[in-house]
Amino acid sequence: MLRSRALPLPAAAVLLALAAVPADAATVSAGQAEAKDAARTGGCSPAKVDVLHHAPGRTGRTVFKVGCNEEKDSFVIVECRSRVCTLLR
Repeated sequence: MLRSRALPLPAAAVLLALAAVPADAATVSAGQAEAKDAARTGGCSPAKVDVLHHAPGRTGRTVFKVGCNEEKDSFVIVECRSRVCTLLR
């Protein structure tokens, strides 16, 4: 008699949650290039890009904090909606 090796419920939930992460992370990573372009239009030479807020979905929205090379603590805030980015600050 063959026995199936079913994962316990918590382990299955963790695997299911991890399977959903790469697609979402890919969306955020794809928007970073557009966020850097928007920062350049605002007179910022982009350095480090951090995600401040990400709302997935059909009309997804990501807000980035883009560090500038001009001054030590200077940065701009960029909002991207479906890969169309706008400089907020």
